[in-house]
Amino acid sequence: MRRRSSGELEGEVLAALWSTDRPLTPVEIQLEIGGGLAYNTVHTILKRLCDKGLVLREADGRRGAYRPAKDAAELTAQAMHDALDRGPDPIAALRRFVTGLSVEEERTLRDLLSRGPV
Repeated sequence: MRRRSSGELEGEVLAALWSTDRPLTPVEIQLEIGGGLAYNTVHTILKRLCDKGLVLREADGRRGAYRPAKDAAELTAQAMHDALDRGPDPIAALRRFVTGLSVEEERTLRDLLSRGPV
């Protein structure tokens, strides 16, 4: 069995949480992800995600249940903003990003920009 990286596991846990509109317990997440993942591993990943502010824990009996703090689109947008803020030339990075968009993505971006600030 292939060993998954911490980042890959975090992504799988977030995907499991995004796939439903209710909080999930660690056991439910473990079953959703599959792959023979140990309960303790799932719990450790949830703790890391909580520490990063990506997952919120809700009281649900003794064990608790978890839900994402942000949806997938919010998290992606935040990562894009963070990447632009880190670079020495965010305008050049943005230009490079835009030139790599698909036709549909470019059309959507043009439509959004023509509407003005949301």
